[in-house]
Amino acid sequence: MSESLLIDVNATKEEKYKALLPQIKALVHGEEDVVANLSNITAALKEAFGYFWIGFYIAKNGELVLGPFQGPIACTRIQKGKGVCGSVWAEGKTIIVPDVEAFPGHIACSSASKSEIVVPGFKNNEVAMVLDIDSDELNTFDEIDQKYLEDLMKTVSEFL
Repeated sequence: MSESLLIDVNATKEEKYKALLPQIKALVHGEEDVVANLSNITAALKEAFGYFWIGFYIAKNGELVLGPFQGPIACTRIQKGKGVCGSVWAEGKTIIVPDVEAFPGHIACSSASKSEIVVPGFKNNEVAMVLDIDSDELNTFDEIDQKYLEDLMKTVSEFL
């Protein structure tokens, strides 16, 4: 794969996802190293969408631990059921937060984060990690993001 993605900057959000996901699948195909794959996925998402923060939290020893990410310094460990990421881990389903200030128990790793989507990744029918994407604008994420990011996490689950 070339060093940069082939994404039309003027494309709609859905068009960007439709162009990006096959490129990500090609990028990770045949690579077994989880950290390398997660690192490239976060970089690809950041390059395509420019969101404030994009990263993975991996379930380890009863907590979510920060994995590969793009953006400013983040919270290192999150407890099950705490904040958006911990809630997704506990519930096993995607959560879209239009305004993080309105989410009960939101963990403010950065005051610049305004909206968020967190998507679970599964291994052996259990949440093994979450993909966390933050925007510095309100109401950034919707069902289009959910659809394509859940599809992406199915690809991620294949190499866990």
